[in-house]
Amino acid sequence: MTLDLAVILILGGAAFLYAALIRGRGRGWALLVGSVVAVFWLQPSLPIRFSAYILQSTTVLLTIASWWLTRSPEASNRQATWPEDRLAMLLILGLVIAMALNRYLGMDIRLTAYRPPAPLIVAAALAVLAMLALILARGLRSLNQRHLLSAAILIIVLIFTVLKSEPLAATAAAVWRSATGQDVALASINDLAWLGFSYVAFRLIHTLRDRQTGQLPHLSLREYTTYVLFAPAYIAGPIDRAERFVVDLRQVPAMVGLDSARFFAGGQRIIIGMFKKFIIADTLAQGLSLTPLNAQQATSAAGLWVLLYGYAFRLYFDFGGYTDIAIGLGMLFGVTLPENFRRPYLSTTITEFWQRWHITLSNWARFYVFSPLSRALLRRKPRPSTTLIIFASQLATMVVIGLWHGITWNFFMWGIWQGVALFVHKQWSDRTRKWYRSLGDKPRQKQAWTLFSWFLTFQYVVLGWVWFMMPSLNSAVTTFGRLFGIGW
Repeated sequence: MTLDLAVILILGGAAFLYAALIRGRGRGWALLVGSVVAVFWLQPSLPIRFSAYILQSTTVLLTIASWWLTRSPEASNRQATWPEDRLAMLLILGLVIAMALNRYLGMDIRLTAYRPPAPLIVAAALAVLAMLALILARGLRSLNQRHLLSAAILIIVLIFTVLKSEPLAATAAAVWRSATGQDVALASINDLAWLGFSYVAFRLIHTLRDRQTGQLPHLSLREYTTYVLFAPAYIAGPIDRAERFVVDLRQVPAMVGLDSARFFAGGQRIIIGMFKKFIIADTLAQGLSLTPLNAQQATSAAGLWVLLYGYAFRLYFDFGGYTDIAIGLGMLFGVTLPENFRRPYLSTTITEFWQRWHITLSNWARFYVFSPLSRALLRRKPRPSTTLIIFASQLATMVVIGLWHGITWNFFMWGIWQGVALFVHKQWSDRTRKWYRSLGDKPRQKQAWTLFSWFLTFQYVVLGWVWFMMPSLNSAVTTFGRLFGIGW
């Protein structure tokens, strides 16, 4: 399921009832319940029996496990929230079981698009998992917490790698199909369309890593789960930071319920997002943007360029529209999610573009890929040159961002394309800083240079989307050639 009109209306209606009827601390608990229920509700049906329910139950259980590992090491903090944490634990697990009751409802009134397993089986499975978790927790007490956090991060990365790699996902799906007695020959990556896991994984890694470095504030289980699973941001982001999110969450009990200013601002943002997504992006998707099929059917380089520009704007308005909708819905619930796009196609450098395009993903990659890698290289003996450190760190960061979209050679090449550009711009700006400052006294030359650098940046970014859209390296290279009149 995506943020279609029906989902937006339901979430908007829920926000109105939440603001009108619930008061004080009850709002925090309502957000927890709503977020957990939405995880199951938003997940579409999948071909493997019970897989949709199992995957989202795993999301919830991974969230609980990550919270357990990221609890504050100070005993006083743990004890202060423990009564609430026990209640939250029982409530969350109760909701997981309650969602299985959809098994007995008709399709027209069921909250889920799929038929869950029997509630008694779910309850028994959770009881077994709880006992195993208690035994495991006792056995792990003597281990170094830093190593445990690293192991948890590695597990999440491994799951993510399987989901994003078509061969690995198909293999896992085949094993699962075999266990359920279904046709193994039909196994594909689509069997494991685990809604929201990409964003959940980034939030979990962020909190696990920040606990390692001592930067994560103490969060109760209710706060942590709401942060990870917050419904407006669950499908398409943005990737908020826990310490920022929890500030808004802790202010929710005191907010004015039906505040006209908040509802006007949130509603306005939702309408803008819907216009971007459903009017502009969906119109461009009707044959006016690049796809593998119409790339083959294009009859001229000019026509192919038009399709490529159409895809560039379709991508922006689609993703930017989703972000606006998520931010608007968040406002209605009392949470101001971070901005994710700031007119990125007006950027005059590739560095500026990545400060304005999918901002929360760029920031995440800078915090958890670029900075740790560059620091590690700086500590190496013999230490590599500064230029090599910058090149390796920027390249690795952009490759990670590329592979986050899917583990394919095309996304790898898109990461290389972006990383090389960032490195070249860094070297250029370091060597021309004095010259650029001198343009301050030459307004016309500065204006001309700004226009040229915008044009160059825009064309480079747009060309990069060829790697992003085309299904194989051969088709991407062919499309590049045809854009420049080669291969017609």
